[in-house]
Amino acid sequence: MQFVIKTSEREQVLDITREVQAIVSRYSLKEGLANVFVPHATAALTINENSDSKVSGDFLNYLKNQIPKGKWLHDEVDGNGDSHVKAALIGPSLSIPVQNNRLMLGRWQGIMLCEFDGPKDRTVIVNCVKTL
Repeated sequence: MQFVIKTSEREQVLDITREVQAIVSRYSLKEGLANVFVPHATAALTINENSDSKVSGDFLNYLKNQIPKGKWLHDEVDGNGDSHVKAALIGPSLSIPVQNNRLMLGRWQGIMLCEFDGPKDRTVIVNCVKTL
């Protein structure tokens, strides 16, 4: 199953936990794994604190400082070399344990879509599998 998130900035972090949980609920899994994937070269997924937006700001500021815009060979193509590097380092997928039809995230954890080349429409694919 999948859903689309519309981003509104070049770089932003959006909490998609509710959307993923809604799909997980449809699977009716007692125990399993939720695999979450973004099929994009300039977007990524991570798990981090979702109760304080300053965490996402710190995350983006760190990446901007470490991987600045405008110094990459790929910039000659479409000016987003930094976006590709950031997305590759963070990664396009997550596997999250599911128990009794609920994502087994920690109290302060959320699933975050990381946009590095927006604004864009981003597809998120969720697949759940039963474990033995």
